[in-house]
Amino acid sequence: MHQGRHAERLARVIIGRFFEVYNRLRYGFLEGVYVRALVEELRRLDIPCEREYPVEVLYRGVPVGFYRADLLVDGCLIVEVKAGRKLDDSARWQTLNYLRATGLPLGLVLHFGPEAHFHRVIGPSHRLRRVESRSSEEGCS
Repeated sequence: MHQGRHAERLARVIIGRFFEVYNRLRYGFLEGVYVRALVEELRRLDIPCEREYPVEVLYRGVPVGFYRADLLVDGCLIVEVKAGRKLDDSARWQTLNYLRATGLPLGLVLHFGPEAHFHRVIGPSHRLRRVESRSSEEGCS
């Protein structure tokens, strides 16, 4: 199956599980609590995921940075969890940079704030393929 389509299907499942976790725990916990609860939900569905997934940033082939994404789901989708009162644009840019560094097609920012919100982030390589047929794609949505 094409990685982008698989990631899109996974995203729908993850968003559903995000709302399940939010409805059970509500607002106020630290990010790690929400990540672990989300991992539990994905494991119940036999969806593989890795916490604290290492992301290496290369510049001209030389490592210049190292980060950890909250989750890598089934090897094709990055999930970044935020739990603060407000969510600023830096979370989407952070996720977009993870996608740039990994070459993955899709990421999600899940905000466990006073109200539950999520954002889909489309990776640059995935976006370039889509632009050929649909010129309205954006990097962060």
